[in-house]
Amino acid sequence: MSRHFRAGERILLFDSKGRRYLVTLAGGGEFHTHSGPVDHDVLIGAPEGTTVRSSRGARYVAVRPTLAEVVLKMPRGAQVIYPKDLGPILIMADVFPGARVFESGLGSGALSMTLLRAGAVVTGYELREDFAARAQANVAGFLGPEALERYQVTVRDAYEGIDEQDFDRMVLDLPEPWRLVKAAESALRPGGILVSYLPTIGQVSTLRDTLARSGFGMAETVEILQRGWHVEGQSVRPDHRMVAHTGFLTSARLLAPAGSEGDPGDPGDPGDPGETGDPVEALDAIDGVEPARPAEQG
Repeated sequence: MSRHFRAGERILLFDSKGRRYLVTLAGGGEFHTHSGPVDHDVLIGAPEGTTVRSSRGARYVAVRPTLAEVVLKMPRGAQVIYPKDLGPILIMADVFPGARVFESGLGSGALSMTLLRAGAVVTGYELREDFAARAQANVAGFLGPEALERYQVTVRDAYEGIDEQDFDRMVLDLPEPWRLVKAAESALRPGGILVSYLPTIGQVSTLRDTLARSGFGMAETVEILQRGWHVEGQSVRPDHRMVAHTGFLTSARLLAPAGSEGDPGDPGDPGDPGETGDPVEALDAIDGVEPARPAEQG
């Protein structure tokens, strides 16, 4: 990417109070606030980090927006998943370059942008045509139109079934993801990971109950809380406000059916390293390490 701004590129303007404005540069265009306009032509061709002034002297710093900044400022028709949850979703789903990911509940495309930027190939189901169009427009606007080659969007109800198979990962932003658990068992490859974003703990409870009666295992649920700190000279304290609850993240892995080749048996089978009930001994036995024993007192 050029170090200098180009026409058609999105930039972020910061004013003296820290307010942020997402602007798409256009030849002959102007950015307007109550502090007066800023000519786009002054910014086109300028290096990132340039400081410009409006006609009334207001000062703005121009930089390229990060993914998190675009997610919070981009046009949207549906509530987006916040940046504080997008990063953990990538880690919990273990998304890697080339991973085949099924996504449903595209909304405004924040999660799609995150998955695609990580190198995934995304198949998305979205019930609403306007949301699907908005998600594709936001993806192309931030990642470029070439990103759409790895982004296949279909307007349809995911609850009615999933046609494709052999996905590596499945990421759901749906109100009733438990209705897709059965379909996920067929759509995901063994060892594939399902991650669901849900706003209420009641929904999480229903999903976890369904996962417990399915071919999925190793389920876990987390909540991410983000607290900033005020640091100014010797004044150091937590911020008075924080980004607290936004949603719960639940992940689970699709396991091979019992009795398949290489199946180690049920947890209670004779010879199972976990039968002693000591998790440390169980891990040591799995790793082939002799469990440590307390020294005998003389």
